[in-house]
Amino acid sequence: MFKPADICSSTGLTRRTLMAGAGAGALAALTPRQAGAVLRLEVTSGNVQPMPIALPDFLAGSPTEAETARNVTGIISNNLQRSGLFAPINPAAFTEKITNSDAVPRFADWRVINAQALVTGRITRQGDGRLKAEFRLWDVFAGQQLDGKQYFTTPDNWRRIAHIISDAIYERLTGEKGYFDSRIVFVDETGPAQRRIKRLAIMDQDGAGVRYLTRGDDLVLTPRFNPTTQEITYMSYGQGDPRVYLLNIETGQREIVGNFPGMTFAPRFSPDGQRVIMSLQQGANSNLFTMDLRSKQTTRLTDTPAIDTAPCYSPDGRYICFESDRGGSPQIYVMPAAGGQAQRISFGEGSHSTPVWSPRGDFIAFTGQARGQFAIGIIKPDGSGERVLTSGFHNEGPTFAPNGRVIMFFRDLGQGPNLYTIDVTGRNELKEPTPALASDPAWSPLLS
Repeated sequence: MFKPADICSSTGLTRRTLMAGAGAGALAALTPRQAGAVLRLEVTSGNVQPMPIALPDFLAGSPTEAETARNVTGIISNNLQRSGLFAPINPAAFTEKITNSDAVPRFADWRVINAQALVTGRITRQGDGRLKAEFRLWDVFAGQQLDGKQYFTTPDNWRRIAHIISDAIYERLTGEKGYFDSRIVFVDETGPAQRRIKRLAIMDQDGAGVRYLTRGDDLVLTPRFNPTTQEITYMSYGQGDPRVYLLNIETGQREIVGNFPGMTFAPRFSPDGQRVIMSLQQGANSNLFTMDLRSKQTTRLTDTPAIDTAPCYSPDGRYICFESDRGGSPQIYVMPAAGGQAQRISFGEGSHSTPVWSPRGDFIAFTGQARGQFAIGIIKPDGSGERVLTSGFHNEGPTFAPNGRVIMFFRDLGQGPNLYTIDVTGRNELKEPTPALASDPAWSPLLS
């Protein structure tokens, strides 16, 4: 699988360092940054006009890299278009043919077709067999280069290079981190409704590279990602009581966290990945507990006659949100992560369940139910700003992209569940491509 060291600059820097701007010196030095306005797409409102962007096919160092160069360009274009923030221009409209990715473009030719940004790049094979991928991002109207980076990797990792370049373009033009170099773990569902086979599967965020993590022998539910490693926790119903497993995605190594009668959701990790938080049913009620993954020691956080369930940490680890019916119907509450007084934050119509905190800390997503409709919505941690993003028949299970900008969920229209994404502004709802029916998505952190 892909390791951080597999992508580096000519000076041996990791991708994380490159994305911070180091390692781009030779490229960025071609055109000095000029004073004045810098191209930037404002993404804070719900009425974003997608930015026209031109993406000519990357050049190839030789005919053997030509297909890879075209594929990399296509993935970048698809990523940016699916974000809803960019409108790639039809290549048939291009009047300049890029023949040298190091040369300054004829900006007038790109202004004519209303391109605000232009991306040029090149894929070449090195003497040691590695691929070198480089790109430049241009502000067409200012006539200046905004960004430029180069990466080295093995030939089979060209797809991830495309996602990394997409993230760099997204961040430079929006001011927000990208989310394209990430993965989705989900429950793949096949077979008739009464005998549905459910397997854990993982794929790139654009639906490519599907890989199955379990065989379908046992029922699997609610996978969750560790925020710090490529590890997931999930529930499995095999022989009787549900078991909670930890699974290393890269090695396939699996270990049992424990047997938990009455558990209905898999635990969620703490931000440091050292603990999990869960709800355990005891009689007619359920309470919240944490477990230290090293010592397996559990600590009780709530002790009420209500049903407290679906807990999730805030990104700084100081608070948790959870679902409770202590007020009569399922609603969202927030309390200190070590336990204490809980404050109800949801007061909109109907019930509120399955809360999950945004990686940015600014919103909590939830599943709402009222008047026979299931909604995916967001609310601020102080209870203000509640908004429904989408509603309909059986929407459920929100999960945030690593930049907190996009939410994925699953929707069942009666024929079985499928995955969808929607922007936190409530626009750009898209169906996510999967091999079969799919539910219970969980979005990974950005890959290192």
